[in-house]
Amino acid sequence: MSQALFFHAGCPVCASAEQQFIAAIDPTKYLVEVVHLGEQKDRIAEAEHYGVKSVPALVIEGQPFHINFGAALADLK
Repeated sequence: MSQALFFHAGCPVCASAEQQFIAAIDPTKYLVEVVHLGEQKDRIAEAEHYGVKSVPALVIEGQPFHINFGAALADLK
């Protein structure tokens, strides 16, 4: 099983995307970890490492997928 990371900041755009994407991802293929960067600021560097520029963003197998636009990662620092 592969891991996916869903980075968000808790805003309405992020919350909506979280619900939709988590429900759409096949749980037999991906274990999804939800990371709230507003509460887990120590993980912002990890998001940057994967190339995340804004949230919400989904990272699958090291590849970031930016979803809509809720907040720039720089704004969360």
